[in-house]
Amino acid sequence: MATLDTNEYSAFGAPRLLGQVGFAILSVFSTLIAWNNVRVTRKALSQLSDRELDDIGLVRGDIEMIAQNVQSR
Repeated sequence: MATLDTNEYSAFGAPRLLGQVGFAILSVFSTLIAWNNVRVTRKALSQLSDRELDDIGLVRGDIEMIAQNVQSR
C-alpha cells in the first residue's frame, strides 16, 4: 500500500509558494476590478447632463472624487 507524506512537500515550501502565487493573482484581479469600478462610475456620471447632476446634488467637478470613493469601498 502506498502512502503520501504531506510533510515532505512542506519541507520544500510548495504550499507557501502556491499561497504567494495565489495571493499575487488575487491581488491583480482585485486591482483590475477596482479600476473597472472607477471607470464605469466615471463614465456613467459623465454621461449625465448638468441638470441631472444638479438633481442628485453634484457638479461636473465632483465626478472624479465620487469615482475614486467608489474604489475605496
